[in-house]
Amino acid sequence: MVSLYHPMGNANVRAAGVGLAKAELLADFTTAIACFPGDMIDRLSSIRVFSELGRRRFDPYLRPVTQTWPWYEIARLIALRAGFQNLTKHETGPFSVDAVFHNLDKRIATSLKSAVRDGVKAVYAYEDGAEYSFREAKRLGIQCLYDLPIGYWRSARELLEAERELRPAWAPTLTGFRDSESKLARKDEELRLADRIFVASQFTAKTLQRFPGQLAPIEVIPYGFPPIASTREYSNNIGKRPIKLLFVGGLSQRKGIANLFDAVEQLGNHVTLTVVGRKASNECPALDAALTRHNWIPSLPHSEVLKLMQQHDVLVFPSLFEGFGLVITEAMSQGTPVITTDRTVGPDLIKHGQNGWLVEAGSTLNLKETIEEIIDNPAVISEVGTNAMHTARNRPWDVYGLELAAAIKRAIN
Repeated sequence: MVSLYHPMGNANVRAAGVGLAKAELLADFTTAIACFPGDMIDRLSSIRVFSELGRRRFDPYLRPVTQTWPWYEIARLIALRAGFQNLTKHETGPFSVDAVFHNLDKRIATSLKSAVRDGVKAVYAYEDGAEYSFREAKRLGIQCLYDLPIGYWRSARELLEAERELRPAWAPTLTGFRDSESKLARKDEELRLADRIFVASQFTAKTLQRFPGQLAPIEVIPYGFPPIASTREYSNNIGKRPIKLLFVGGLSQRKGIANLFDAVEQLGNHVTLTVVGRKASNECPALDAALTRHNWIPSLPHSEVLKLMQQHDVLVFPSLFEGFGLVITEAMSQGTPVITTDRTVGPDLIKHGQNGWLVEAGSTLNLKETIEEIIDNPAVISEVGTNAMHTARNRPWDVYGLELAAAIKRAIN
């Protein structure tokens, strides 16, 4: 039996929990806030001021095994809404994301002894929230299963440092360099303690080659796709108007946003660009200037993002460093073909020119040439988009959950 925990309960965590539960491997699932259809928190989420709670809705299948430890996360949400930035400041704020992860990690560590008596054989934890529980698990002789959602930090530093030197005007958006030495040391300690490491892309697995030491076995299990669109219509006049490009994600050069802006500038009135996402930094004049030339939407509810994807011809996600890239699978599920790079899950799921397009990370020229091919042959959008939906249909989130549960069963046996 496995003890699973994560304070936020993202889509991949939900699927992991359901997969383990259906395989009868889940002893308990602990998160910060959880609501289930029809309960009090679910009803509260229908009120606008509490709408954030709707993001914490879980499959009823998890209700019997779910435990919550909400206090730090509630304090974080209140501080964010009230504008108390010092309380949520990166790493040092008492209610920062780091504090929420560490508090839950400590909570799990203190409960492991009794969990082992109840038959728990392994803990499944995520990056930045596993150190305390893994140390206790080692003491108790149970397995440490580690999930690394994004690439290894040493590889990120190496690749993005070169980007800072190449594009100094965009350096303020590369916020990953803010992590303290102590936080980076914790990341390495979590990896050292792990008995099995799970990642969602071949690229993430490759980044772990930079780890200075021996690692546990690594398994690559790509995430699943959300439900496909019930209908998808492609424009009949697509060759008579500009190609409508869409970007969704944090506005950082880690996502290759500067390369996208440069390519679009060179393509002139053959394309339009809509950008959805919050700025990674308010101190980047280059980003501010670029946004004035395009349609920028700082934030949208998830359901509205999916609708917007259907209204555009192509999603462009030219990330320079991405463990997966959920917007890739979201767009494909809506029949919107994707251009992405070799440093995302793209190579795991996309066959170039068939159900999407792959470009070299950091290459504005390669990105521009790929978009030009679409401009010259716009009919390919419906063909590739339809193939993308077929790919999504064959790999729903349930498949990810079942594959992960099977891999965990092999590990603990």
